[in-house]
Amino acid sequence: MVLPAYAGVMGLPCFFGHLMWHGRWVVREGVVMGVDPEQVPRRRRKFTAEYRHEAARLVLTSGRTIADVAKELGLGEQLLGKWVRAQKETAAGDLLSDDERAELKRLRRENSQLRMDNEFLEKAAAFFASKRR
Repeated sequence: MVLPAYAGVMGLPCFFGHLMWHGRWVVREGVVMGVDPEQVPRRRRKFTAEYRHEAARLVLTSGRTIADVAKELGLGEQLLGKWVRAQKETAAGDLLSDDERAELKRLRRENSQLRMDNEFLEKAAAFFASKRR
């Protein structure tokens, strides 16, 4: 099926009655609409582990921001940030022994519990202070 040449230029509706993709044109419910190229979903790209490590290493060793490196490589900032975080965790994990890692986990859990207790006590103190007035 060939779309009329005037359909996109003049914005005139064409009625075909079904959903189809025609390059940059989408026929939806019988109406031809122009599609912004930024709105067309891109195929998900796959990156090798080596590429991810090299991109993260570039951020960590060059001293540049994640945003700069992501723009240079054509990646999303959040994606590259995730790779950098994973690289840092891997590097930090190599420095700790199993005992140290277990103690760190226990201390983080204890720290979280103490923060929650402190928050509760602050709210309780504020509550009783407001009752006296």
